[in-house]
Amino acid sequence: MHDAPAVRWFAPGSFEPEHHFYTRVLNAQIHPLVRFFLNLGNDRIVERYCHLKPRVDRATLAALLNEQPRHLRWAGCDLMHVTTEDGHRQMVVIETNSCPSGQKSMPLFDDLQEQGGYRTLVENAFVGSLLKRRLPDGEVAVIYDKNEMEATGYAAALADVLGSPVLCARFRHDDPDPPVRFDDGQMMVRDADRWIPVRAALRYVTQRPWDRLPIHARTAILNPSVVCLAGGRNKAVAAKAYDLFNARHVRHGLGIRTPMTIRDVGLSDVPLWVESMGGLAVVKVPYSNAGQGVYTLTNPAELDDFMALEHRYDRFIVQGLIGNAGWSSTTPHGRFYHVGTVPNRHGQIYVSDVRMMVCASPDGFRPLAIYARRAHDPLIETLDAGKRSWDMLGTNLSFRRPDGSWDTETSRLMLMDNRDFNRLGLGLDELIEAYVQTVMSVVAIDRMAEQLFNSRGRFRMRLFKSLNDDPRLLSEIML
Repeated sequence: MHDAPAVRWFAPGSFEPEHHFYTRVLNAQIHPLVRFFLNLGNDRIVERYCHLKPRVDRATLAALLNEQPRHLRWAGCDLMHVTTEDGHRQMVVIETNSCPSGQKSMPLFDDLQEQGGYRTLVENAFVGSLLKRRLPDGEVAVIYDKNEMEATGYAAALADVLGSPVLCARFRHDDPDPPVRFDDGQMMVRDADRWIPVRAALRYVTQRPWDRLPIHARTAILNPSVVCLAGGRNKAVAAKAYDLFNARHVRHGLGIRTPMTIRDVGLSDVPLWVESMGGLAVVKVPYSNAGQGVYTLTNPAELDDFMALEHRYDRFIVQGLIGNAGWSSTTPHGRFYHVGTVPNRHGQIYVSDVRMMVCASPDGFRPLAIYARRAHDPLIETLDAGKRSWDMLGTNLSFRRPDGSWDTETSRLMLMDNRDFNRLGLGLDELIEAYVQTVMSVVAIDRMAEQLFNSRGRFRMRLFKSLNDDPRLLSEIML
């Protein structure tokens, strides 16, 4: 699909499952426990969660799960299943992504609904909200910079829901002549030699979307770029959004769990924070995604390699590293280590994460898709200075081809099917916990995005600068 035209039309009836799901997924049967979880509904989830955690305020949790977010109506969290030395297991949020991937990796809930979560998303979060607004005249579009398989799936499903053709346009940050532009705040897409106005767009632009998508746009966009700045593609501000959320909800027994996070760290200060965590840490470029800009540091050589790199931005975040029982970061909150996969026949355990994708609906949040990924190499009990720690700890599947395009290492993908799910060692309560943590993270970022506008609906650049004073980032924002 890398040679596909930059702009295409998708007509009703054009959705072909083999184009929008991995081959493995087409023949996969969803695991009964995952099916049961997806069918629970928010009311039963609240009952179960509060039964296991009596300190949680039932009304507050119900209100969160039934909230109608204003800006971030589609998101996904990456979570790790971790435990402490005392055996206290929990799901920890690693990051939240606006416009996340996942549909192509999710077995169908109902074999008769071949569009799966693609249709669920566009019906609930897109058509059910954006198209009810007063919008300028124009077409409906899907724009993307990577993950063509899912972007075109959304376009085809949207065409069926609307009963009319939908534009699908590739919009990369390094395109010298992109087929998407904005005129007086309205999106325009170039088809052949004419520019077509767009009234609403579903956006799968993930690489620095704020430098191409204006914050103040007349075209309705799901999701708007402000949610990326507020935490959906900005780990530094996300950490602050989580802290604000936790401060408000601690009295209700609720909180977003993350590794210990130090924000706004200059490059020269990184070694000091790594040392404070026992020489083991994760350093992240706050605005990268798809596994880019994440560095696991477990020995002086890895730290030296990181310090020697040329960096685009001036600020970083440093997080506690979750490793194995004998080697994890030392933090005031204790030490976490990976539960990992069920040991294979060789006795090997792999780090794995879980992606929980959710969207807003008229009845509140709902889970859309779930998948997991495992690291390339198994965990080892004792660190080896000659072994790259990322190979044991990194789970992201995306990688760049030599031509700059993106591809996926699907051999490490773990589906929610009868074969893979059992290897994750997860139960119903872990799925519920992952869902609740995801919803709370999305609400925290949505509320942060709301705070970034004044009473007249204008972006509060001064406030954002106080939250994220990174000159290179600030210069990129398209108002």
